[in-house]
Amino acid sequence: MFLALAALALPAAAVPRVAVDVGHTLADPGAWSARGRSEFAFNRELAGRLADALAAQGLAVQPVNFTGDIGSLAERPARAAGSDFFISVHHDSIGEEYLSTWDWDGIETTHTDLKRGFGIFVSRRNPDLQRSLNCASAIGTTLRRAGFVPTPWHARKHLPADADNGVWYYDNLVVLHKATFPAVLFEAGVIKHREEELELRDPEWQARMAEAVAEGTAACLTVRGKPARE
Repeated sequence: MFLALAALALPAAAVPRVAVDVGHTLADPGAWSARGRSEFAFNRELAGRLADALAAQGLAVQPVNFTGDIGSLAERPARAAGSDFFISVHHDSIGEEYLSTWDWDGIETTHTDLKRGFGIFVSRRNPDLQRSLNCASAIGTTLRRAGFVPTPWHARKHLPADADNGVWYYDNLVVLHKATFPAVLFEAGVIKHREEELELRDPEWQARMAEAVAEGTAACLTVRGKPARE
């Protein structure tokens, strides 16, 4: 499924480089899905598809944390030094107070029916907030055009940056404000939602989502087919 990471070596300097970060680690795998799968497993799978989709758009790709061993949040954007854009791939959950129990394959686990959909976060502490916002909105727009729906749930805790396209401010996310270039954190969907979990595990769903994110990223980073920084 994934392009060999060696094949993602950078081409000419004029080609925009996108750092794709796999959220969480093998030791700290993040949230657990309604059926007991780790968020890290979801993140790495989708990040691999996104790396392929970005390469297909003609962008250079810098993989970050695909081996799941980068425990330091600040080290992630540091590993992406020289990139034009940073996207950290995650999957969402929900607060314990909103969870219900259910029996899955003889195991009691938790789920939600209240929250589903994607979300995109930017930090006002990022040194290039405007480009971060531009890219976040572009990604949200292409996701919506592809049929994906943003969750309104984040309005409970976060100020909207572009709520129609699922973009919210989350100023203290380390991977965003420690980056020296535009950066977003992408929550692909809610793995505690039983139906959405199955969608997020579907290879065709993943590929379609990755293609939409890559299209939005390319639209943000290039102008009339030329790198935006030229």
